[in-house]
Amino acid sequence: MERAEIKRIVNEIQSQKAIMQPADLVGLLKKLKQSVVPTEETLRDTKVGLTVGRLRQHESTEVSDLAKEIVKRWKSEVDEEKKRKVSALTAAASTSKKPTGPRSVDADGVKFDSLGDKTRDSTRPLIYNALCIDSGAPSELILKRAIAVEEAAFTICGKGESNSDYRNKMRSLFLNLKGKENPSLRQGVVSGDISAEKLVTMSSSDMASEERKQKDKAIEEENLFKSLGAGEQQAETDAFQCGKCKQRKTIYRQAQTRSADEPMTTFVTCVNCGNRWKFS
Repeated sequence: MERAEIKRIVNEIQSQKAIMQPADLVGLLKKLKQSVVPTEETLRDTKVGLTVGRLRQHESTEVSDLAKEIVKRWKSEVDEEKKRKVSALTAAASTSKKPTGPRSVDADGVKFDSLGDKTRDSTRPLIYNALCIDSGAPSELILKRAIAVEEAAFTICGKGESNSDYRNKMRSLFLNLKGKENPSLRQGVVSGDISAEKLVTMSSSDMASEERKQKDKAIEEENLFKSLGAGEQQAETDAFQCGKCKQRKTIYRQAQTRSADEPMTTFVTCVNCGNRWKFS
């Protein structure tokens, strides 16, 4: 399935899930399950992974069970793909020099040609140092990727040694690439799954690991629940089924969290286990 079609389905689910019948959602999920070839870049670019993941808490058991099955399958396939690429890179590295200890520009004996611009000359090794962390790829490949990333950032952010946009972009790229909790971003760049041009247009939130995104989302929703205030009107209902304990004893409240012409957001809390979710 082409990414444009995946994005169309994602947009349809995101905009219509509050009024969409479970059978229609199941139909779209089955289409995604059948046709999507999951790669980390595809899931990240189309946001289909996050969209399907949110449906795991849908009140319809048929929808939530199918969403869980798809997420589990996609995660397994992406993990397997990563292992194959790491194995291939490691095998390629076996024919080149194997550095001892932590990898770096100096440890790998890498040399960058001078560009005559001290700012650019100093940032290229930083990107290399970030990319080589825990990588078994040949130094020649990492060098190629580091140069491509710096060139893409320089092209997009403008020229000039004192250009603040370029400096800020390179600082952001370095910090996100070297993060210990984000090996998938480094692996994606080194393997070529994430192109240099794509990387430099990503925001910090785009570059965050899926685990970090899920944590940030949980914190955001927790704060949103708290911001509604304990004094707001709540009602008890059995119309919603908890995705965790499967009980139907819940309390809910509604609030206008977006523009006035958008549907209200419903916040649901399971009385039995305390699980909370929202939909609009």
